Amino acid sequence: MTVSVENLIEKQKKYAQVAPLLEERYGRKIPQRHDGMDELISCILSQSTTDANRDRGFDALKAQYPTWEAVHHAPPDELIATIRPAGLAKSKTPYIQGSLAAIFEARGEYNIDFLEDMSVADAKSWLTQLPGVGPKTAAIVLCFGYNRPAFPVDTHVHRLGKRIGFLPEKINANKAHDHMEAIVPPEEYYAFHLQLIYHGRAICKARNPQCELCPIKLHCDYYASLDNKSNK
Repeated sequence: MTVSVENLIEKQKKYAQVAPLLEERYGRKIPQRHDGMDELISCILSQSTTDANRDRGFDALKAQYPTWEAVHHAPPDELIATIRPAGLAKSKTPYIQGSLAAIFEARGEYNIDFLEDMSVADAKSWLTQLPGVGPKTAAIVLCFGYNRPAFPVDTHVHRLGKRIGFLPEKINANKAHDHMEAIVPPEEYYAFHLQLIYHGRAICKARNPQCELCPIKLHCDYYASLDNKSNK
């Protein structure tokens, strides 16, 4: 799904209107580099669960195993029991151990810092070949692990992107990454991604969004559609 030049320019203008308002409301987080391996495994654990459950599962994993080699070679049933707080442990265990196996086979160590020396496109391609790693996880690892210009699209960003008018209504989350990266300046990926998440949690919720409290409602396609319906 491609975006015409005219349509892209309009979306970029919308971003320029929305971004300062969200920054005024939620502030601006400065990028901080995290450990790449920690970010990767944490992202796998985060799939289809809450942040709190992900953290419980990750903390239990780190407490149980001193190294990634120990995680890789742990008895699967033991690892399943360890990460159970994160949910879907039976499916996440082979993803984690499969990813660790692939990394070690390719690099001879449990380390993905080499991604810093690759282009973003090549780094994304490498990561998405790992078991259980899709475009969102790859973008999170690059953005939060290495401060690379990749824009993660999670459930909040996907929902808000469509409501505000950045994304086509029927686009899936995997295809939305390229759209957001074309609209938002690369140096703003980190901050704007987080601002959208904060807004999605606080006001633009999946059910019953609180449009009356929204600082960007005058620039939002969803709010405009509500106003049009009320005038009919």
